[in-house]
Amino acid sequence: MRILGIDPGLNTTGYGVLEITAGRPKLVEAGIVRSHRGAGLALRIREIYDGVNEVIESLQPDALALEKLYAHYDRPTTAILMGHARGVICLAAAVAGIPVSDYAATQVKKTLTGNGRAPKSQIQQAIQRELQLATLPEPADVADALAIAFCHFCTAGKLNC
Repeated sequence: MRILGIDPGLNTTGYGVLEITAGRPKLVEAGIVRSHRGAGLALRIREIYDGVNEVIESLQPDALALEKLYAHYDRPTTAILMGHARGVICLAAAVAGIPVSDYAATQVKKTLTGNGRAPKSQIQQAIQRELQLATLPEPADVADALAIAFCHFCTAGKLNC
């Protein structure tokens, strides 16, 4: 089984694919999809769609795990823009026939560290440990995407991670 975890963003969308073998997750590939900051919204979401679609076509995941939309009352525009990114990511998954599960950032952090308010550096260290990586996954968008995929592995498999 392959799980594609995605940390959606309009500028930078992190992704990470885990393959589950012998009951353990193993890193297949991780990276980022970027949109051109100066381009219009329609072009930017098309770039995200195309990038995620390319990842899906090349890595053939069985499931997609996505960070839930979080709206902070001080920054409603950020949530709206993230919603555009999430929408085209869900569309890419639907077109490919891949089920989508979404997880709150606090749930992802709690699954990995036991603390729903863990800082990004702690998430990077936890992912490095859990996936037995030689170096910290960077940038943070990649670590977050891997954390989301790992959370799906634990939650969907009903494991005590």
